[in-house]
Amino acid sequence: MNSLIVIPARYGSTRLPAKPLAKINGVSLLARMIKLAGAAAQLCRADYVIATDHAEVEAHARELGAPVVMTDPNLPSGSDRCLAAVEALNASPDFVVNLQGDAPFTPPEHLSSLIVAAQTSSADVFTPGIQLTWEQLDRLREQKAQTPFSGTTCVRAPDGRALWFSKTIIPAIRNEAALRAGSDVSPVIRHVGVYGYKIDALRRYVRLPQSHYERLEGLEQLRAIENGMRVHLSLVDGPLLSMSGIDTADDIARAEALLSERGDPYHTGVYI
Repeated sequence: MNSLIVIPARYGSTRLPAKPLAKINGVSLLARMIKLAGAAAQLCRADYVIATDHAEVEAHARELGAPVVMTDPNLPSGSDRCLAAVEALNASPDFVVNLQGDAPFTPPEHLSSLIVAAQTSSADVFTPGIQLTWEQLDRLREQKAQTPFSGTTCVRAPDGRALWFSKTIIPAIRNEAALRAGSDVSPVIRHVGVYGYKIDALRRYVRLPQSHYERLEGLEQLRAIENGMRVHLSLVDGPLLSMSGIDTADDIARAEALLSERGDPYHTGVYI
């Protein structure tokens, strides 16, 4: 399968201006994403490209020796920017991975799992998830008490088909005490915000209007489900560094604290 990993790297950010150029432990966010994409591309013999809307980001990518294309700054989503990158390259991939440009601790194996799954599945869209232990679920519940819209959970069929995604923790769990006594693993799957699309599915997806539940939950993958597209969810191992995307200066400080505790994958190459 001919696969392309696209890193949408939008310059403008209300909470963190010039986000791709922001530094974590002295290394720009863009440099971290390039190293991650390169490692993932090696795992599955894919290509990768940066898709940006700003000349400074383009220049930094070229300084780092990375392939880069310019895209319209008014595109509404990362998925739209991925398709624009394909068209700018005049490329013809079978499969496109949307690697968000603010997720520098995503294990390369999470990306390669989507490409592997797409080779044998008839699904349209592919995304990973992590089955939580009870301890991890307890931490997620505590987190949501403070920030209810952080973290997405999902339910899937035995064949891997994703049934639904929500900012609420799903499924509801009856007889939880008995389930805890019987297993260290909870029935809750936490979604990892990386997406892979078969190219025809990506073209269809970006033409669709925002859907009802997509607007309510703020989750773009619900657009695919609401329009009858088949979404496959691969179960993957949890990352060494578990945190959401880099959106604010506080996130940078939190990331640097994690790196001081666990080591920096930019230097060690260890993500899981």
